[in-house]
Amino acid sequence: MLKQRLLTAIVLIPLALYAVFGLELEWFAAAVLVLMTAGAWEWSPLMGLRRTLSKIAYTVSVAVLLGVLMYLVPLHHIWVDGELAPVMLWVIVAGCVWWLIALGLVIQYPNSRRWWSKTRSIVGLFGYLTLIPAWAGLVAVRSLNYAENPLFGGFAVLFILLLVWAADVGAFFAGVRYGRNKLMPSVSPGKTMEGLCGGITLAFVVMMVVAHWVKIPAEQFSGYYLTGLLTVVASVFGDLNESMFKRCAGVKDSGSLLPGHGGILDRIDSLTAALPVFTLSYLWLLA
Repeated sequence: MLKQRLLTAIVLIPLALYAVFGLELEWFAAAVLVLMTAGAWEWSPLMGLRRTLSKIAYTVSVAVLLGVLMYLVPLHHIWVDGELAPVMLWVIVAGCVWWLIALGLVIQYPNSRRWWSKTRSIVGLFGYLTLIPAWAGLVAVRSLNYAENPLFGGFAVLFILLLVWAADVGAFFAGVRYGRNKLMPSVSPGKTMEGLCGGITLAFVVMMVVAHWVKIPAEQFSGYYLTGLLTVVASVFGDLNESMFKRCAGVKDSGSLLPGHGGILDRIDSLTAALPVFTLSYLWLLA
């Protein structure tokens, strides 16, 4: 399994970096739309949808909503005079509110499942709130200072990816080596408190290296590290959130497209939470 994960990562990481740095903003937004649409396809079984037509209808609805969002906020008008377009801002705020609610659902699981597990429309709404703000956050970050420096937002996206990857890698190896105390056994039996600490520690190492490399001003340290910490914690609960829905639906992976990783949703679950949280934290603490 570890060998499969590594081989898949060797393929995926260059593709992700090419998408971030090699694609024009329009193509990048379209590629992320396709990614979130694929996530919607994998979300539909978590709602209890079994018929192909029903799954297609939900998937198309996510694609249409993202298309409408792109129409309402043209990509080169996402930021105007350093201000995020109001529509994008409220979509991202809605995403962050959802992740606060999701935190409560995860902590209260399995008791919380009685509030939502038997209603497909509620789980479908959770899917919208997971995927659409993630797209908005990622495109907003990628388009930062795009006119002045087209690569600036790319490096900001790379920073988020490094934090999420570091949290994942640190949690895995610390959990294997030191894991004793279960984090949330009813949601994800394999995750431990030691793994969580290992993931946060490695992510902080990444933050320190980046801060030194780009010379973050001392007066921004508190905002910078708090933004990073919130992003990492959100990524952990993004993973746990998907695990909760998969456990409720009785499935191990959201799909089988990526050997060793499961489906698309299994690979982007942490990012779906990290992206809106990072974007809003950046606006409040760093912009």
